[in-house]
Amino acid sequence: MLPAIVVFTAPIAINYATRDTDKTSGPIQLTVFWWGGEKRAELTQKALDLYEEKHPGVTFKTTWQGNSGYYDKLATQAAGGRAPDIFQIDDNALSEYASRNITLDLSGYVARKQIDLGRFPESLAKYGQVNNRTVAIAAAENTPAMVYDKTLVTQLGVPAPKTGMSWDALIDWAATITQRTGGKTYGTMDPSADYKALWMWLRQQNKELYDDRQLGFTAQDLTRWFELWQGARARRAAPPADIIHAANGGDVTKQLVVTKQAATSFMWSNQVPELSKGTNHELAIVAYPGNPSAQWARASMYWAAYRGTPHRDTVADVIDFLVNDPEAGRILGTERGLNPNRDVLKAVSTTLDSTGRIAVAFETDMAARFGPAPVPPPKGHGQIRTLLTQAAESVQYGRATPAAAAEQFVRQAQGVLGN
Repeated sequence: MLPAIVVFTAPIAINYATRDTDKTSGPIQLTVFWWGGEKRAELTQKALDLYEEKHPGVTFKTTWQGNSGYYDKLATQAAGGRAPDIFQIDDNALSEYASRNITLDLSGYVARKQIDLGRFPESLAKYGQVNNRTVAIAAAENTPAMVYDKTLVTQLGVPAPKTGMSWDALIDWAATITQRTGGKTYGTMDPSADYKALWMWLRQQNKELYDDRQLGFTAQDLTRWFELWQGARARRAAPPADIIHAANGGDVTKQLVVTKQAATSFMWSNQVPELSKGTNHELAIVAYPGNPSAQWARASMYWAAYRGTPHRDTVADVIDFLVNDPEAGRILGTERGLNPNRDVLKAVSTTLDSTGRIAVAFETDMAARFGPAPVPPPKGHGQIRTLLTQAAESVQYGRATPAAAAEQFVRQAQGVLGN
């Protein structure tokens, strides 16, 4: 589950006038904060230790914790003027923190190539911008990927799904899978509750999930999306509601390609290694159905800097090091996702196992197909995602028609975005 978003009740006002940039005499100690598990902590610490070796006089005070409560703690620190010099953030919170002037504007460092984004995919470099300011740098990259059970598909003698196939073609393919397994395994997960699947489908129709502080689509659009998957369930191409519900929460261990209840799951490309740990079947990935140009290189998470840090130049240099230094890249591996620097990613890929190389090969192939990145989601995105799940499940369980669920969602979402 993604960390909850803390909504600030008032703008955070901090006096920065007395804070000079990198003029502190003597050694510099930077505070760094991120969420994740023990493996991420170990690797991040090693990368920071390497920076210390290369830059005597700079040390780090690191803090990390699990997802739960991360943004609560970060918000409390920011409200008290004590936010970490460098912190991890994702696109669920980026616009919120940027709008509150908590994040440091890194645009000048990028323009001067002190933070060099020259080897980033263009859409990934731009995905850290809010109101035309670079407020965060991608720590790692991923993009939506439809994961499928290659072992099952081969056993059934069914052609593998392909990047560029239409949504209708996927459902036809999935109905064949269900039929050939006698209903033991459904052809595809129903992703009607999945915001990223909806977003890809909308972009293929020249629409967006958001238009600034409003929805970028109508209730009629969402009705058609819900009807598409209602039809897939009616054909038994997708499973019934109880099976879908178990996977809607996003838990990797409960995805249907892992539990073998369906032949596809709609995930992120960098999750393939983790998914593969839960099954003895071989998994493979293709883009989401439809035109792949709807996808973009997305930051799985970012490094951001605190606007109030007294060591702006050093902070910018550390961020550049974490994303561009080949040694740091090899240390960090793919734990957060794929390295955003294409040259570093190529070097890292030689150290990966077969499932890791699948993700790298997919991203490399997709790089030429990616379309322009949208702006990061606005404040309230976390609530919108919850509302979408609730609306989709009301249709899946037969509690509401697609039109009624879509209309209720739009009303509720507009209320969230309007606040």
